[in-house]
Amino acid sequence: MLGELIVFEGIEGSGKSTQAELLLQHLQGGDVPVSFAREPGGTILGERVRDILLDASGPRMSPRAELFLYLAARAQLIREFIAPKLENGERVILDRYVHSTIAYQGYGLRINLVGLDHAENVEAVTELCRQGVGEFWPDTVFLLDLPVEEGLKRLKGSPDRIERRDRAFHERVREGYLALAETEKGLFTVIDATLPIEEIAERVRVGFELA
Repeated sequence: MLGELIVFEGIEGSGKSTQAELLLQHLQGGDVPVSFAREPGGTILGERVRDILLDASGPRMSPRAELFLYLAARAQLIREFIAPKLENGERVILDRYVHSTIAYQGYGLRINLVGLDHAENVEAVTELCRQGVGEFWPDTVFLLDLPVEEGLKRLKGSPDRIERRDRAFHERVREGYLALAETEKGLFTVIDATLPIEEIAERVRVGFELA
C-alpha cells in the first residue's frame, strides 16, 4: 500500500515553505514516518538543476527548456526519494510539485507545445506532468492563496530568475492555481495566506485530518 503524498503550493511569498515545515513538525514522532523535500531539488541532480533554473544571472532560457528541466529534476526526485518512501508506506511532504509546473509554465509562461490554443497547451503541460509522475500523483494539495502584490512584498533578498518576472506573469500563475483548485476540488484545500501563520497551520492540520 502506497504512503501519502502531501503537497504545498502557492505563488511567491505565500508562506508554503513555512507551512510545510510546520506540518512536518506536527507529524513527526507519529506512527507513520514522514519526510520532506522541495522542488526543484531534493537530490544531488535536482539541486544542481535548481541552481540553473533560479540563477538570475544565468544564460537566457527558452520556456521549453525551463519546462523540461523541471520535469527532469522531478523524475530524479521520484526515483530517489518519493517512490521508495511511498512504496514503504511513509508520508512525504513536498514544497511544490506537479501543479507548480502547470501553474508556472503552463499558465504563467503560456508555453506553446501544441499550437496557439492556450487551453490545449495547458492540457499538454498537464499530460507531460501526469506521464512524468505516473502513479505518484498528490493525495492532498494545500494551496496558500494571496494577492500577488502582497506575495511580492514579502520576498527578501535578491530576487531569483522566477521571482523577478513581471507582475502579469505572477497574476497568471495565481489565476492558474485557482483554476486548478476549481477543477480538482477533491484534491485541493485552498487557504487564505493573508491569515496569521498559526491560524493557517491550524487550518492545514484540520484539512489534513479530513483529507
